[in-house]
Amino acid sequence: MAEAAVEANSQPADKNVLLLPKGVSLALVGDSLLVKDKSRARNHRKTVCGVAIGTTPTEFSIPLYNILWAEISTFSILTIDYAEHTSKTQVRVAKLAYTTDEHTLNTQNAWVDLLLQQSYGTAQHKKRAKVLVNPHAGPGGADKIWEHEVRPLFEAARMSLDIVRTKFSGEAVGICENLDIDAYDIVVPCSGDGLPYECINGLGKRSDARKALRQIAVAHIPCGSGNAMSCNLNGSHRPSLAALAIIKGVRTPMDLMSVTQGSTRTLSFLSQSVGIIAECDLGTEHLRWLGAARFNVGLVQRIFSKRVYPCDISMKVEIPDKADIKAHYKRERAEHDHTVRREKDAMNTKEASFAGESASSDGDAGDGLPPLRFGTINDKLPDDWETASYDKLGNFYCGNMAWMAPDANFFPATCPNDGLMDVVMNDGDISATKYLELLTSVESGRFFDNPHVSYRKVSAYRFTPRNQQHGYISIDGEHAPFEPFQVEVHQGLGTVLSKYGKYEAAGPSDWEKAAA
Repeated sequence: MAEAAVEANSQPADKNVLLLPKGVSLALVGDSLLVKDKSRARNHRKTVCGVAIGTTPTEFSIPLYNILWAEISTFSILTIDYAEHTSKTQVRVAKLAYTTDEHTLNTQNAWVDLLLQQSYGTAQHKKRAKVLVNPHAGPGGADKIWEHEVRPLFEAARMSLDIVRTKFSGEAVGICENLDIDAYDIVVPCSGDGLPYECINGLGKRSDARKALRQIAVAHIPCGSGNAMSCNLNGSHRPSLAALAIIKGVRTPMDLMSVTQGSTRTLSFLSQSVGIIAECDLGTEHLRWLGAARFNVGLVQRIFSKRVYPCDISMKVEIPDKADIKAHYKRERAEHDHTVRREKDAMNTKEASFAGESASSDGDAGDGLPPLRFGTINDKLPDDWETASYDKLGNFYCGNMAWMAPDANFFPATCPNDGLMDVVMNDGDISATKYLELLTSVESGRFFDNPHVSYRKVSAYRFTPRNQQHGYISIDGEHAPFEPFQVEVHQGLGTVLSKYGKYEAAGPSDWEKAAA
């Protein structure tokens, strides 16, 4: 006992290292926590018929990203909760517990503070979350996913949770419209992309919409078919990995889009589509039990029909050329990297703020939604917009995020808050073989550079169907009336949590080589 006390009291000069009784040492090394515990070999060795077999490592490391919480109890027990990988696609809560020495309590508390600081970086500790669980999301099982895969991680990270299980479509709109925004830091929809859409539009209905959209970050637990928001911000459509990303997520301003149709104005965070993509999404609602596979089924059913969608499209084009779009993307990434370095320097001097918090949308943050710069669908088109008629359009797709579903990176050049929307179009009268090749190039990363794809960055557009009475228009995966609509972007109007302040997609091919 005396020897153990001496060892614990002999703390090294290196503040990154903590020595504990019984030969335990904990060290912050790079991006990991290095654990050396001689007792593990004795306490965890497996036996067969009383004979010890195998060994348990006495030295192992845990990524700091996986550290959920650490604290020293009143009984001088140091506990460290962390996310342990059970497979490449799932993590679960694991715990370390060690006896400490009450004589070095100040040193131990300082080390715990340092561990949490390095583990969370600029991310907020103990986030206060309004959790909305849609039990009917996607193929089902959202409630089970929440209880078994997500909630234990959130609780281990000491998050404050207020949980509501939604009972009907649109309920989240009212919840977020009436939310006490000073009582929460984030709202967490556990669903497909429909519930995030409702949350954003609920915040947008408030009289203090801009303040609410800036103050409350939307963070998505994927439980549906597409799960695009989680793919782009959390880097995964796996619920437990998304939960870990939210725990460590940094506040990130994100562009939102206003969609006007008739006399209504709604907010869109993801995409708008007309043509084969909209049909594959909305026309396969009866196949939701297939999960994400329903999109592929819908594609195969429609690709041989060569259906076209006559229309007039007017755009406020900002970047028309693919090479210039790659250069723009390169500049945005460089600016992001510079911001991250600046925030890390601020953190090291204890001046850190949440990532991207200085970014704001136009106007006073205390007001409602920003005014429409280009009017509504009912107003005259601005003179500087480009207008063209399309007789054989096969697909019109406007995106604010890269991935529309796992392995479906339709918009690789999107940025979270560059104030621009990405628009892709292609004709519908190309051969079925070419069409199939075109759409399968999305997964391979060759879609952006495909010569059959028109790719532009715009700040606003108007879409007017021609010679058709019925069809599909998809707004963030939700069905919209088949009639003209107009869209404009609001830079940084929304707030989300992301892993690193950017989208997780890789960007268009060879963007690093672009002439910025």
